[in-house]
Amino acid sequence: MNNAPVRTVSDAKRDFYAHHTRPINSIYRRVVDELMVEMHLLSVNVDFAYDPIYALGIVTTFDRFMTGYLPENDTSSIFNALCRSINSTPEHYRGDAEAVKAGVNGMSLDDLKGQFDNLGEGGEGLRGILAKVANQDKFKYSRPFGIGLYTLVEAAASADALKDKESVEALFKELGEKLNMSTEKLQKDIELYRSNLEKFAQAQEVMKDMLAADRKKREERKKAAEAEAETITETVAVAPEAGEPSDS
Repeated sequence: MNNAPVRTVSDAKRDFYAHHTRPINSIYRRVVDELMVEMHLLSVNVDFAYDPIYALGIVTTFDRFMTGYLPENDTSSIFNALCRSINSTPEHYRGDAEAVKAGVNGMSLDDLKGQFDNLGEGGEGLRGILAKVANQDKFKYSRPFGIGLYTLVEAAASADALKDKESVEALFKELGEKLNMSTEKLQKDIELYRSNLEKFAQAQEVMKDMLAADRKKREERKKAAEAEAETITETVAVAPEAGEPSDS
């Protein structure tokens, strides 16, 4: 019997900052903190079982909501620290996420929906992952799992198929029921995720405008300073030297 103490959020945060020592841009800090806490709490939950769809949800959430982070090179370090904070690796998460997403390459939405049929019979690849979820006695649903599921649908569906809110709700109700899970939380998480993506896109546009305006102001100040320096230089060049009589 394992009597080791359960790791706390503080333990996870300490491990995170041991692997990523640079400050995190304040605009993105909430995204990182929420992911860190969520990943930690799930990792210590006795009913939670890691699976590739969950991994895809974590990777997708991080990549989409960290878009535009500066310095860009820090994003790899931050994701590495997130995974290390729960005693995992970025290779594990990204490898599983890429593999399960690759499994829907070339599928139509109807093809993907077909993967959810007759899950009691098991299967291989994506169907096998779905069957394991559907046949668990105590499947611990999580928001990242819902986002991972949405990412798979997004990869197979046309953009038009995901425009209508009611159609999306009906689709995930159907998929959730085939996975033998409560669909209400799944539908709410998908709706919130889609809404947050829209808000984030709008916020990015605002940030771009602010950065562009800031660059323009800096350029104007630089030109003004250069013009002033040039004027002073010209004045000095034409001024009489010391001891030289003026024309008056």
